[in-house]
Amino acid sequence: MRFLFASDSFKGTLSSGQTVRLLAKAAKEVFGDIEYSGVPVADGGEGTTDAVVTAENGEWITTDVCGPMMEKVTARYGKLDGNRAVIEMAAASGLPLVPLDKRNPLLATSYGTGELIRHALDQGFTDISIAIGGSATNDGGMGCARALGVRFLDSEGRELDGRGEDLEKVSVIDVSMLDHRIPSTKITVMCDVTNPLCGENGATWTFGAQKGATPEMQARLEAGMVNYRDVIRSQFGIDPDAIKGAGAAGGLGAALMVFLGGEMKSGIDTVLDLIGFDRRLEGTDLVVTGEGRTDWQSCFGKVMQGVGERAARKGVIAVGLSGSLGRDAAQIFDHGIASLMTTVDAPMPLEEALGRAEELYYLGAVRMFRFIKAGMDLKK
Repeated sequence: MRFLFASDSFKGTLSSGQTVRLLAKAAKEVFGDIEYSGVPVADGGEGTTDAVVTAENGEWITTDVCGPMMEKVTARYGKLDGNRAVIEMAAASGLPLVPLDKRNPLLATSYGTGELIRHALDQGFTDISIAIGGSATNDGGMGCARALGVRFLDSEGRELDGRGEDLEKVSVIDVSMLDHRIPSTKITVMCDVTNPLCGENGATWTFGAQKGATPEMQARLEAGMVNYRDVIRSQFGIDPDAIKGAGAAGGLGAALMVFLGGEMKSGIDTVLDLIGFDRRLEGTDLVVTGEGRTDWQSCFGKVMQGVGERAARKGVIAVGLSGSLGRDAAQIFDHGIASLMTTVDAPMPLEEALGRAEELYYLGAVRMFRFIKAGMDLKK
């Protein structure tokens, strides 16, 4: 019997790699000698680059870039081979880079993300995947595009820095100096939100508050984003509000698609493609996946959905081991997951469950494998 272990991380407690080690230990206890492989998985959000670089035995490339508040930060991205690189925008423009008392999306910029892309181009990469979750910015992606040669001008022809406060000032967008390598580069945008650029479900009103925007700031940013959208509509004949995901990462989704020709794809599907997951399923009898909490949201672009659906297409059984189950967790059964178990084995405070995460995960894995073995014995 051959196992494939492909679980998401349990945020704040277990890494994806740790789950592989614990599952292997538990499976050996129950089945004795087993054949298995394990691969870290992420859904395009936090930890995506780590998972893909580890899975593909890639390399890290480190460089200094502009942080979200124009400070210097050291960021890294992954080299998978001579052509492919994977970038997390949060490494350069992420919310955790900004202290709580300094968060202000009027002043934040995605310029450093553009610098990471430019650095990857300098290294000769022609296939760049970009995960765009966790941003500190609400600049419409102007900063990122500006780092790659796009110029944003006000009504008097002055070039803007590309911060959130500049959205309201944009009058002309000049793409004549866009990096000449962009048109021949495949850019994949990993994103699992479908928010438009503007409106009540857009970048500002949906995500602005968590980035430090007061209601007054949000009103100003939204008015600026509407202006920015209208300039794009007028000059390029493209309506960002009609593009799913344009509002992701403070509007970075719009900039990557409109100016750089990026293709928006599901984060989990992109990750599974990058790590050759379908190939890893060949000869596999059982897949074990999981996440910290499984609920209705797990069916919308998360790891368990992606792994379960890929396994089902190959006729491979997949089961889940999660930290807890929430509302409508059973919906995941419609996405290739045959069974679910939790790691907790008794009522307990959340703090205790988190503190005992490794122990509970291992014991839960042993129980899960015993159930699987009992099913195999019944079949005999």
